[in-house]
Amino acid sequence: MAEKPQAPSSARLGAEEAGEYDDGLSAFAGVRPRLFGIAYRMLGSAAEAEDVVQDVWLRWQSTNRKVVENPPAFLATTTTRVCINLAQSAHTRHETYVGTWLPEPVDTSSDPGLGAERSEALKLAVLLLLEKLSPTERAAYVLREAFDYSYDQIASILQMEEANVRQLVSRARKHIADGRRKSVSSNEQRRLLEAFVTAAQKGDMAALEGLLAEDVVSYADGGGLVRAAGVPVSGRERVKTFVEAVSTYFWKGVSVAFVEVNGQAAVLVSRGGVPATLGTIDASAQGIDQIMWFLRPSKLTAVSKSGQDLSEGHTPGPAAA
Repeated sequence: MAEKPQAPSSARLGAEEAGEYDDGLSAFAGVRPRLFGIAYRMLGSAAEAEDVVQDVWLRWQSTNRKVVENPPAFLATTTTRVCINLAQSAHTRHETYVGTWLPEPVDTSSDPGLGAERSEALKLAVLLLLEKLSPTERAAYVLREAFDYSYDQIASILQMEEANVRQLVSRARKHIADGRRKSVSSNEQRRLLEAFVTAAQKGDMAALEGLLAEDVVSYADGGGLVRAAGVPVSGRERVKTFVEAVSTYFWKGVSVAFVEVNGQAAVLVSRGGVPATLGTIDASAQGIDQIMWFLRPSKLTAVSKSGQDLSEGHTPGPAAA
């Protein structure tokens, strides 16, 4: 049986190689990062986004490309519609997920926006809020806020009236605005994360408490495969107590490195050279609003395989020895 053509990876998309083919590769090459970016924001999973890109590539292969006037628009439309169909089933899976579901982090050290005009819709806190929107609302928001598509372009992709698209985007923006405070700068986010890690390692709960917003929430995604808090921990006092309890063993015998995921600083905790936990925060002027812990091994794949130099990360203090 003949093998199915694989969607070309970014490593295969050089202009010289693309020009050698007449199978649509040259048209697909330039928009592949954007297609992945759309799919990832829609689904919150890098693995599922790659599957979508592969599906779109196969559809592109079977399309009469001579009649396609605007290949980038055609490919973006196909990607969005595939994602809308998948998003509903994904939402159902997330509802039956063991413990708290969090979006899968992606390495953005080389491409901070993942093919987008703007990177704000890539933040993990935003992706978590997008999960509460309908697939169509999510698509409209992602296309507008991340990729700067015009309302009439989005209307064409979604096969809706432009006025309805504007309403979808407006509702989605309100949902995001109501769900999180205005974020601090990326430098301040990293400073707060580093201070949080240092305080947790040293067991300095007074310093740690001073970093937290009063209504801070801590999420942990173990997916039922790794021991983790089954429900979010809410409130400054409860989060402090929780961190204090787990810190007695969590930082023992580990190495710690700071990395970049989803355009924000994160801390990667490894045991025996194997990534075990990724942690990051969302912060505002009130302090750290959200803490996210990723423990499920499949959620750490992108970071563990990234090209980031983990050897230059943070060295654990005495409490982590």
